[in-house]
Amino acid sequence: MKALSTKDSIYSLLKDDILKLILLPGDRISEKEISDKFKVSRTPVRESFLQLSQEGLLDIYPQKGTCVSLIDLNLVEEARFMRENLEIAVIKLACENFSQEKLFSLEMNLKMQEICMQEKNHAQLFQLDEGFHQTIFEECKKSNIWLMIQQMNLPFHRIRMLRLATDFNWENIYHQHVMIVEAIKNKKPEVAVKVIQEHLTMVVFDKEKLKKEFPSYFK
Repeated sequence: MKALSTKDSIYSLLKDDILKLILLPGDRISEKEISDKFKVSRTPVRESFLQLSQEGLLDIYPQKGTCVSLIDLNLVEEARFMRENLEIAVIKLACENFSQEKLFSLEMNLKMQEICMQEKNHAQLFQLDEGFHQTIFEECKKSNIWLMIQQMNLPFHRIRMLRLATDFNWENIYHQHVMIVEAIKNKKPEVAVKVIQEHLTMVVFDKEKLKKEFPSYFK
């Protein structure tokens, strides 16, 4: 395996562990620990750490060590604000023209969300939530905008995963998705916009609960 592909693999695994809260905010990790775990040299691990640091997921302190960064609520709000405004614009387009095939994809996604709620699988529910919104962007020919959102969205991802893991508003999230599909199906942009705004501001209310319950996770 080439060094670059090894680096990419380590990077993806560590990023996934951070976003899924397997590695918690404030947890210390070391190059040696990770290189021993994955049986690789320190070079790809060091390169992975640097990339994760640039994305704000790791804090590297020279001579002191590396730890998973704490969640910055200012960055969470900035990402939420961006996503809300872009999703409002896109959902209006979706209510004008949306194929039956993609509507079926959204409905199948909802069925899978139901299963995840029954099984208490918050990690898979998060992926389905992301896939639900991504499908809408792609059908509206806004795939590149979705990719751009992902670059800024990591702090927002982390608090959403924490919220799901602590079982806040699973039913509300699901029912809002149902209402979004109905609004698209019935071409009602005003309804869809209202639901999107409620959907993406839930975290504003939940973050205070999360900060009280997990004070050590936040800056």
